[in-house]
Amino acid sequence: MTIRNFHEGLKKKEFKAIEVVENYYRKIELEDKKIGAYLSLNKTDAISRAKKVDDDISKNKDIDILAGVPLAIKDNILIENEPATAASKILKHYRAVYDATVIKKLKKADAVFLGKTNLDEFAMGSSTENSGFKITRNPHDLERVPGGSSGGSAAAVAADLCIAALGSDTGGSIRQPASFCGVVGLKPTYGAVSRFGLIAMASSLDQIGPITKTVEDAEILFNAIKGKDPLDSTSIDPKLQTTNYKLQTPKSIGLPKEYFEKEGLSKEVGEAMAEVIKNFQKLNFKIKEISLPHTKYAVACYYIIMPAEASTNLARYDGLRYSKLSPDETSREARQTMSLGGEPQTLKKIYSEQRREGFGSEVKRRIILGTFVLSAGYYDAYYLKAQKVRRLIKEDFDKAFKEVDVILTPVSPTTAFKIGEKITDPLSMYLSDIFTIPVNLAGLPAISIPAHNLNFKTQNFKPNLPVGFQLIGKPFCEEEILSIGKEYENYTKK
Repeated sequence: MTIRNFHEGLKKKEFKAIEVVENYYRKIELEDKKIGAYLSLNKTDAISRAKKVDDDISKNKDIDILAGVPLAIKDNILIENEPATAASKILKHYRAVYDATVIKKLKKADAVFLGKTNLDEFAMGSSTENSGFKITRNPHDLERVPGGSSGGSAAAVAADLCIAALGSDTGGSIRQPASFCGVVGLKPTYGAVSRFGLIAMASSLDQIGPITKTVEDAEILFNAIKGKDPLDSTSIDPKLQTTNYKLQTPKSIGLPKEYFEKEGLSKEVGEAMAEVIKNFQKLNFKIKEISLPHTKYAVACYYIIMPAEASTNLARYDGLRYSKLSPDETSREARQTMSLGGEPQTLKKIYSEQRREGFGSEVKRRIILGTFVLSAGYYDAYYLKAQKVRRLIKEDFDKAFKEVDVILTPVSPTTAFKIGEKITDPLSMYLSDIFTIPVNLAGLPAISIPAHNLNFKTQNFKPNLPVGFQLIGKPFCEEEILSIGKEYENYTKK
């Protein structure tokens, strides 16, 4: 069920919102034990919101296209009074005290929130194996990862444990899991969607976006959450943005040679990309080779800037304002320390114990790396230089968009890898995002679209795992990549 056909069925009174929501909860209870997409469920509120939509329909009131739609929300996006753990033990007992702006907008549209989905801790990872609570599995093959960090949201959509979901994307965390799970994932332009209420990892890179079953659904959800927000100074009114780019006729697609010459590109992904290019040619798109020469520096650049920003953002988790202990456990521990006549805990001891036990190994690794590159004597050599390279990467895209309308690349060099395959090799894991990271560094919009339906088989290509391709657009030109994506999607469904 998609957002579109759910809305049409609801208006025609073919079913009630409450029936669909309750059916999803039954399905989650049966199937999520093996997938592990959800960290928490929001059943009481979800049923209440669904009943309100049904009541509005019975009174013949006009309803929003998202009214009653059962959504899953990544657990680093705040919903008032609901858990917000970012899949970290240090936030195990934290409940949000306000709504993220995107949640406010969805509540206004009367959407329903089934629950919060699993992720790599603080969105740091590419496999959802770094969660502090459990591993999420790929619905297409339970021995494989769903990608990360929005693996729970992508798995929930792919397994039809919700109609659509929200994720966040810092270096590919929406697009890569969407590719691995065979669904659609949109990373909007930086500033197109408010980040207020998103638990920050890297503030100049993070962006909230939709994960859906179709490109049309991604468009519907994006249109609902986009826009300027006074609570986020980095958000921008797209109406104020002007571009100097001229559309080509026929529309042209750029293929960056650096993305297709990679030695690590698997045979399955290479064959899928060849099939995608052929399909676009049949749709009368002009294909042109382009160059993004600074792409080779993107991963190194990203893993200096991102940890630097993450180490700063995560400094707030000091064991006092946020603790792995519940309030009762904190007060009991304090009473025991004083009643036994032991030495009162020092501030340094509280910090070190809480952070050591509350943070996972990947989070610690990135905090240490980020603190190092920002330290005296290393700032200019690493962080400042990485920012200069970031500018060069953005300039590569600016030049390319003077020649082509959109850019097409693979999303990931491989299909979903096996659980445990890369967890002990951080560098190999980081390279999973080699094709998605440049987009975040440049602040551009990009969408991951399944290269094929798993039933859409050709003579030359018979896939058994999903493969996604990426369309990269000009700043604030989401409409363009969504339009092209819908055209491709409709063609492959014939």
